[in-house]
Amino acid sequence: MTSEEYIQKHRNGNLHTLAFQQVPEGVDLKFCLQQIEGWQTACRKLPSWAACDGLIYPSRLALEQCSSEATAIYKREVVERLMPKADSRRMMGDLTGGVGVDFSFLASCFSSALYVEQQEQLCTVAHHNFSLLGLAQAEIENAAVSIDSPLLRRHFSFLFIDPSRRDEKGKKTVLIEECSPNILQLQDALLRAAPVVMVKLSPMLDIAAALRVLHCVSEVHVVSANGECKELLFVLSPDKNCRVFCANLHSADPVFSIGLDDVRVSKSPHFIDTLPEDGFLYEPNASILKAGVQDALCHRFPLDGKLHPHSHLYVSRHRVTDFPGRAFRIAGWSRFDKRGLKCLLHDVKQANVTLRNFPSTSDALRRRLRLHDGGDVYLFATTLRDEAHVLIRCVKDKVSQ
Repeated sequence: MTSEEYIQKHRNGNLHTLAFQQVPEGVDLKFCLQQIEGWQTACRKLPSWAACDGLIYPSRLALEQCSSEATAIYKREVVERLMPKADSRRMMGDLTGGVGVDFSFLASCFSSALYVEQQEQLCTVAHHNFSLLGLAQAEIENAAVSIDSPLLRRHFSFLFIDPSRRDEKGKKTVLIEECSPNILQLQDALLRAAPVVMVKLSPMLDIAAALRVLHCVSEVHVVSANGECKELLFVLSPDKNCRVFCANLHSADPVFSIGLDDVRVSKSPHFIDTLPEDGFLYEPNASILKAGVQDALCHRFPLDGKLHPHSHLYVSRHRVTDFPGRAFRIAGWSRFDKRGLKCLLHDVKQANVTLRNFPSTSDALRRRLRLHDGGDVYLFATTLRDEAHVLIRCVKDKVSQ
């Protein structure tokens, strides 16, 4: 039996069990376990790669750090919008190729595509994988990008760069200047090499701080999935009118976009004094909150107001469609007094508990209310404008499901 046959036979197996089993002669168990683990990871993270037999998967760390298929497709859609296919000579460059996920999806937009990676092993893997993925236009170069790199003296239609966010000891970094390569030192050279540059940075990065040090930012993309910000993308181009895009993948939320100037001049939202009877409660998605544009929603949608400057919960008497986040119908609410809570929760045994601007944790509050997790009831513990703590009982609005 060959290693390839072993992988194919056991790729759905338990890694821990396989690691302690004897293997036939000629089978490289360490390599096989890495490939089985890689394929199992790809099944949930990169389904189109998992469906392609024969791909070689790199280490666990490399796969953990690489983009998901959903975020890679989002980047491709952005590039397709920015650069409609017209010139057959268009060339892109991915200057930090890594596993090659982003490259494999972006390359389809261009007639020529250059993959650059400083780790020779990843270049070898990319050469093998790209042929299986049908990327005939791919050119692979084993090199590191620096301010005096010959690569930046070439002309591209589009450049993508995802600097490493780990220091020499493997510790995660956030600040732009701590990444490798340093985008702050490279940005002018990048813009001379291509009219459009996309930079992927840490989802923990402060967007306002990044805008102060990056040149020619025309678009900021905040990409979230499953309630968590996954990526921040900064598009650099001569267009000075910066626009913010908030995308919530795997949901029905439309991409919310707003000009940065519109965010700056937006008036403060109206704050309500009491919750509407049989009204609706809205919770912006993670991308909206990360971008800090939540108060602009009051000017884009017919909302009645906001509960508190720091609660980031909004209400309306009538259902608002296409809200970028979760929508709930309010079934009742109470301040945190024993009688009010007893009346509000008299028939509730389990609930989904969310805290917004409230001094506790969801687990602690659930124990205090003697509730199990889950069910069809949604409870929001928050603070009103008068600083009173309240508990709002909701049910998921059917339109938002």
